[in-house]
Amino acid sequence: MSKVTIIIPNYNGIKFMKDCIESLRVQTYKNFEILVVDNGSKDESVDYLRDLESYESNLNIKAIYLDENLGFAGGVNVGLAACDSKYVILLNNDTEVFPDYVEMLVDAIEKSDRIFAVNPLMINAHDKELVDDAGDGYSLLGWGYQIGVGEKVSDFTKRRAVFSACAGASIYRKSILDEIGYFDEMHFAYLEDMDLSFRARLRGYIIGFEPRAKVYHLGSATSGSKYNSFKVRLAARNNIYLIYKNMTNLQIAFNFFPLLLGTLIKTAFFFKKGFLADYISGLKEGFKNLGECERVDFSEIKKTDILALEGEIIAGTFEYVYRFIKRHSS
Repeated sequence: MSKVTIIIPNYNGIKFMKDCIESLRVQTYKNFEILVVDNGSKDESVDYLRDLESYESNLNIKAIYLDENLGFAGGVNVGLAACDSKYVILLNNDTEVFPDYVEMLVDAIEKSDRIFAVNPLMINAHDKELVDDAGDGYSLLGWGYQIGVGEKVSDFTKRRAVFSACAGASIYRKSILDEIGYFDEMHFAYLEDMDLSFRARLRGYIIGFEPRAKVYHLGSATSGSKYNSFKVRLAARNNIYLIYKNMTNLQIAFNFFPLLLGTLIKTAFFFKKGFLADYISGLKEGFKNLGECERVDFSEIKKTDILALEGEIIAGTFEYVYRFIKRHSS
């Protein structure tokens, strides 16, 4: 059994996946296997993967072929259920990792048994001097955000704790995943990693950022541009799920006005971008489906952990504002 399983969800990603796989071929850390979960691709992905399974001798690689697209959450969950490694790396197909990427992530997560996940330094593949993601934060406005996006890579040299790990390139402790549950398949895609991190953080687990582990990320490879109807609708819907599932009623009441302000700002923003109908549709769908959400059982959660997480959300709001101003003033 390999110590690490790298799960790569794929949907029609043949033009990205070859470079991703090749970058894993030269890792300094060797005790890992690759598991590609193909979400019913219609391009040449399946032929490529079957060839790798049949003829590849230098990589421990296998694939699971699904008949339909279960989304990121559903596809990854199939992979998680099929592996029994101590650690799991979730890796987008539109990435290229540095040679010591796996080694640095394993080294970071092994520093404490309380560490649930570690986010690497994700670098913008289109401009390799800029950060794509150095961990994710969450604000009182109800917005998740990429820490460091658009900032200089050279500014990110220190480890730190973060609110959430991006599931596009992070390492996770499998035993904690088994404890708290896998990704919520109601999300299909977008914010499913924030939801997972919320659940882990409510139980007192730690999520870190490791700048020594580096990866180039193209971004929006499967869904297209930064904003499109599909992404806007699902993100709006899933944020409703996220708040309802992971905040107590008292928290929702306490945060109501900032959450309302955040919704109004996004309404104006997507009106300007031409996606207002999609945003409103997503909000409506989210509220309509709340009865189907599996909410956190807060009777099992320590009040101190709830308060600590609320404090981080408040602090995250200030960090978001600071980084927004910094990014737009430079």
